[in-house]
Amino acid sequence: MKTAVLLLAAGKSSRMGRVKQLLPIGDKTLLEIAIKSAIQSKADKTYCVLGAHFEAIQKSIEDYPVEIILNTNYHSGLGSSIIAGLKHLEDKHFQSILIMLADQPEVDANYLNQLIDESSKQPSKIIASSYSGLSGVPAVFPKQYYNELLNLKGDKGAKDFLNSSTTEVIQIDSIPLIDIDTTEDYSAYLNSL
Repeated sequence: MKTAVLLLAAGKSSRMGRVKQLLPIGDKTLLEIAIKSAIQSKADKTYCVLGAHFEAIQKSIEDYPVEIILNTNYHSGLGSSIIAGLKHLEDKHFQSILIMLADQPEVDANYLNQLIDESSKQPSKIIASSYSGLSGVPAVFPKQYYNELLNLKGDKGAKDFLNSSTTEVIQIDSIPLIDIDTTEDYSAYLNSL
């Protein structure tokens, strides 16, 4: 089963007050950590959706084997990045897409592989991460759900869709998936290392 990673990194980082994707963690940036996990996973190809701060971020990752997708509508929220990514992938013949975020440094290749492996066993179901009983990303979406993802609105991304009663979702117990959204989150994460 061919799987593409769609790494969402187009946001303005408004709560952070600086370019979140480029925050240093050790000798890498937050985005580089996500890219490394994606390209080391079993996925067939990694795509990275950029928007805000496009030139600076693109330059910082030009040495990685990822294909960049520009979301010119990034100010509309996370849903617009998923839509930009899916439109780019329409004719690429992937059976599933693994959507992940650029601000979850604990997500590693092993965890992404767990999601991909489960998706191979249950190819008609969405395989999602579990957040205290709710479903979230990283998550693998089979092709049959692409049209519904193309109808996403605003900044909710896939969260509402993943937690609607009409969606067939298998939850994977995940490692603690922290998001780095604020300066406090960033400091706390650095202190935890």
